Amino acid sequence: MTTVTGAAFCAALGLGLLAAAGALLPRRARPAAAGGGTAAAGAAAVVAGLAAMAGHPWSVWLPDLLPLAGVRLAVDPLSGLFIAVTGAVAVCAAVYAIGYTRPARDGTDDAPGLDGRAVQAMLPLFVVAMLLVPAAASVSTFLLAWELMAVTSLLLVVAEHRRRASVGEAGLWYAVMTHLGLIAIMAGLAGFAAASHGESFERLRAAAEGLSPAVRSAVFVATLAGFASKAGIVPLHVWLPRAHPEAPSHVSALMSAAMVNMGVYGIVRVGLDLLGGGPAWWWLVVLASGGVSALYGVLQAVVATDMKRLLAYSTCENMGLVLIGVGAAGLLSVSGARAIAALALTAALLHVVNHAGFKTLLFLAAGSVLHATGTRDLDALGGLRSPMPATTALFGIGALMASALPPGSAFVSEWLLLQSLVHALPEGGTLAAVTMPVAVAVVALSAGLAIAAFVKAFGVGFLARPRSAAAERARESSPAMIAGMVLAALACVAAALAPGLVAGGLSRAAGVAAAVAGPGGDPVTGPVTLRPAGMPSTMSPLLITVALLVAVVVLMAVLRAVTTRRARRRARLWDCGAGPATARMEYTATSFAEPLVRVFDDVLAPETDLDVTPVKESAYLVDSVRYRTTVGDRIEHRLYRPVLAAVAWVGRAARPLANGSVHRYVGYGFYAFTGMLILLAVTR
Repeated sequence: MTTVTGAAFCAALGLGLLAAAGALLPRRARPAAAGGGTAAAGAAAVVAGLAAMAGHPWSVWLPDLLPLAGVRLAVDPLSGLFIAVTGAVAVCAAVYAIGYTRPARDGTDDAPGLDGRAVQAMLPLFVVAMLLVPAAASVSTFLLAWELMAVTSLLLVVAEHRRRASVGEAGLWYAVMTHLGLIAIMAGLAGFAAASHGESFERLRAAAEGLSPAVRSAVFVATLAGFASKAGIVPLHVWLPRAHPEAPSHVSALMSAAMVNMGVYGIVRVGLDLLGGGPAWWWLVVLASGGVSALYGVLQAVVATDMKRLLAYSTCENMGLVLIGVGAAGLLSVSGARAIAALALTAALLHVVNHAGFKTLLFLAAGSVLHATGTRDLDALGGLRSPMPATTALFGIGALMASALPPGSAFVSEWLLLQSLVHALPEGGTLAAVTMPVAVAVVALSAGLAIAAFVKAFGVGFLARPRSAAAERARESSPAMIAGMVLAALACVAAALAPGLVAGGLSRAAGVAAAVAGPGGDPVTGPVTLRPAGMPSTMSPLLITVALLVAVVVLMAVLRAVTTRRARRRARLWDCGAGPATARMEYTATSFAEPLVRVFDDVLAPETDLDVTPVKESAYLVDSVRYRTTVGDRIEHRLYRPVLAAVAWVGRAARPLANGSVHRYVGYGFYAFTGMLILLAVTR
């Protein structure tokens, strides 16, 4: 099996590179070649990841591939989990991309720019980079793979920059934030390697205990900032709701369901594995960051009217929930409650798996709506159930899975997370007794608001009557796009009904983290079951689903039996003289969220614009009233806008320094070099 792990992983890399070479084919053949090759690479990655999660690791050192340190790769159960998730998302997104990027048969271009050679080649390279990140076993290999992931994803984000100016702006935000995160990660890992006198992960792991607390804390804080930025954690999230909506929809799925997971992987790998845990304040920072991100993300999702922006903020929320589990695991391990810490980490990793499934499905379905209507505005949609029945049903499945209600997959992982937080109270000590009730409240509130967000997205976007001409002209997606969504839906259903299938692999993945692993290195074993406190029975998600289905069938049978006994008579309902209902009488996304905007007014700070137009004959008679409410990102406005304004001011003030004089430029270099020599002489 160890050979299978290595062979499957190498096959995934080779197939990904071969798929990138498929971009050299003629235009009409590129989508099938790139998509099919990427799907094959993803399938091989799933095999490699599952083999590693089954307890069959693999490692290799290629000293001649890169100068100095070479390339070190290692696939253990923890990295295998993220490789398998990335591969599964890649399969669905690649199959979907075959139809999404294919030119129309009549010669028109449904998705201009997406079938170009550069874009088609970047998709498999992006997947290869995401597979290399968790497989990297040295600092240089990890940083190289991380940068490759950043560059390929950036090129995919700006693929449609010629169509919309907002794409270029989103790409700029993403480029700046991702490279600032890279600098933070590079500083932390380079300092870690320098203090450990080696760059391999084995060397870092062995030398971690001998480092001073200040060095350990500096490494953790620097890497946490970089990884949290990639995961979209508030307040480092500002790139995510910009880049994910503007990227092509299959790329949005890869970024939101796979790439953000690499931030979580980095925090777990460095904080819990390489550093072996740390003081309680580390994990309080992680726990607080996760809680703030979960609440702020779901609030923004509730009020969003852009379908893909709603899903992007939902990613912030779910990554926040994952960090709540990671932070709780680290905090409980400090208190000595290793078993509950392992349960919290397992719940976090299970939520990574479940989130990848339903977020892939939701972004692909949102892409189908965008492809059919040309708009992401929920206020302009509606009435898609009839022209797009498959997409409607699949988006409904994704919305159910994302809601923390049975039989959704998010219900299983969030329930397990809540159980770990609740049972931490007796064993976690005073600190856990203070923090865990707050964490429970955050998880519960975010779950309730998430239900409201997805009820709005599904009900307003797909049901009722169309509210625009674009929604009336919508047509169902191509078979390849539907196939990609169906694959994601099947994965979601499997994760919801049989989470015990991955229990053993999750157990081994959590066992890699030295801070939470027990003496045997296997913190959680056995199938996943839901055992409410005080009840002797054990309930599985499958039994819950069967019970719900039976209840629905019985209720429908009773209603049918009651209605058939009464004579039916068709008659027009009294409409109070208002006439038949129109689309203007329906709830929009804005009106649906209005009560919650009022409740959380202090947090969201909405901007309201009321425009009253009188008739020409008299200023006392109203001709029309226009009311508009917009809810921006308050953190971006309060935190980032002042910084950007200050940078712009410095740039304008420094403009006279660049007057074109070569002598002045040489002088700048001379004084900078002299200052550096003085600094080195003083600090020696």
